[in-house]
Amino acid sequence: MAAMDSKLKQCPINFTFQVIGKKFTLLIMRNMMHFGHRHFNEFLTIEGINPKTLSQRLKEMQRNGLVDRKVHPGTPVKIEYFLTERGLALSPLLEQMMLFSMQHFPDQVCRDGRPMTLDDLIKP
Repeated sequence: MAAMDSKLKQCPINFTFQVIGKKFTLLIMRNMMHFGHRHFNEFLTIEGINPKTLSQRLKEMQRNGLVDRKVHPGTPVKIEYFLTERGLALSPLLEQMMLFSMQHFPDQVCRDGRPMTLDDLIKP
């Protein structure tokens, strides 16, 4: 462990958690990746989120380079949010988190209580 400590400024796991660990950040990313959400009001479907918190999270995600926004002029102005390459790089992490729960906590996550794979999730 000492060799690794001499090569790092700080724990990379903790740093990643600082970037994505605030409440709702991963759920916003999930909605973008899996549900195709792009507009502010679509993210308000996330249980428990309010407009102020959503606005804060989207700004933090922009500052961290996970999300970018595109403004479409008109009346009313339309704003779209989309994941950057950096944000998309977190896709395998989100998939592993899904898989972990479906494999190790199926009674709490899966309707039939049986372990599932990601392929099982896609099948009709």
